[in-house]
Amino acid sequence: MTLTESPARPSDTTPLHRTELPARERPVTHPTRPESRRDLSRIHRTDILRIVGAAVAGIATTAWLFTQIAPFEGPLAFVLISYVLFVGYFVVLISFDDNRVTIVDRVMSVLVHSLAVVLLLALAVVIAFTLARGSEAFLNWNFWVQDLSLAGPLDPLTVGGMLHAAVGTLIMIAFALAIAIPLGLLCAVFLSEFPSPFSRVVRTVVEAMTALPSIVCGLFIYATYVLMFGLDKSGFAASLAITIMILPIIIRGADVVLRLVPGTLKEASLAMGTSQWRTIWHVVLPTSKSGLMTAIILGTARGIGETSPVLLTAGYTTYFNFNPFSGPMVSLPFATFTLVKSPEPTQIARGFGAAAVLMVLVFVLFLLARILGGRGAGVLSSRGLARAKAASRRDAARFAEREAASTIETSGYGGMGFRRSSSPGRGDAAIHGAVTDGSSR
Repeated sequence: MTLTESPARPSDTTPLHRTELPARERPVTHPTRPESRRDLSRIHRTDILRIVGAAVAGIATTAWLFTQIAPFEGPLAFVLISYVLFVGYFVVLISFDDNRVTIVDRVMSVLVHSLAVVLLLALAVVIAFTLARGSEAFLNWNFWVQDLSLAGPLDPLTVGGMLHAAVGTLIMIAFALAIAIPLGLLCAVFLSEFPSPFSRVVRTVVEAMTALPSIVCGLFIYATYVLMFGLDKSGFAASLAITIMILPIIIRGADVVLRLVPGTLKEASLAMGTSQWRTIWHVVLPTSKSGLMTAIILGTARGIGETSPVLLTAGYTTYFNFNPFSGPMVSLPFATFTLVKSPEPTQIARGFGAAAVLMVLVFVLFLLARILGGRGAGVLSSRGLARAKAASRRDAARFAEREAASTIETSGYGGMGFRRSSSPGRGDAAIHGAVTDGSSR
């Protein structure tokens, strides 16, 4: 048999061709700038120059329009047209250097700050006007130490004062707080710590009563306390009306604050075997103390400046009345409401003096609420922190004394490694167990 060699296939001998893509030139990449966050809260020097330039241009253009072209009259129209032109010029100035997003941010910032300035100006005008009109009365020393029992409408401002109204206001608000604070805090604890369908209904009623008109509270007390029970108008009746009015405010504010207490604090207290009421008393309420004080102060400021409940329930008098359960009693808002209606300038000045005192009192209460409400839940003040440090040092000293006493007592038993218990039976049993264990070893 003859073997013949088969010819090689062309595919086995021909080299393979490699397909290569044409080389492309890489694009030249420039180094990118790091991202920078725009600081919208900071006012730059260029912003101040733009605002001043736009304001000057707006006022000048408005003055030219008023004097040469448009038949406008009145300061209000001048201010409105100047403001509109100011905003337009400001947009034109910032459009030269900034993009669309920055323009929108700057314009909205100007509008918001303008509204804040308008509100502050309105408040400043009211305060200045009240102090200016009332300074004729409250700058006299008799305004603070006398009542109006000996002062007639035609008497000068050196006779008579508002001491009876100030004392009546304090008595009414004191009785109102004595009733509203316990009820408000208990209701707030019920709403926040015991959720149920009934608590949701109570929360809805409380939120609805927050917007209750004050005149309705006065009408309710007048219809029940005065008409139904046949009792006279008095300071206590006004206190009940003020209580109904400030109670929803205290409940609502305290409920919100109690819900902000961290759940981990309550869980840690319950995990140590403490009851729910002891957890509320020793953990929840101390943690939210600043917020609760804020809610109480806000309710006090609301109730101390109301006129409608006092108008229907307290009556009016010009002399002292320290008994809230008998006879009429006047407050600062009611005295202001009555005196400013008089045609005599001296009586009007006394009314504005009472309004100035009331305004300062409410301002101080809101300032206290702001200070106390600035701290979060569980944040201690400097005085509270000092008390906590002193209590910690006392606890550490007491623990050290207890440890030293237990060491001396243990060494008195021969160093067997046991400690006498405070209970005689348990201590003897422990000693017997320790001795038995030692002898067995």
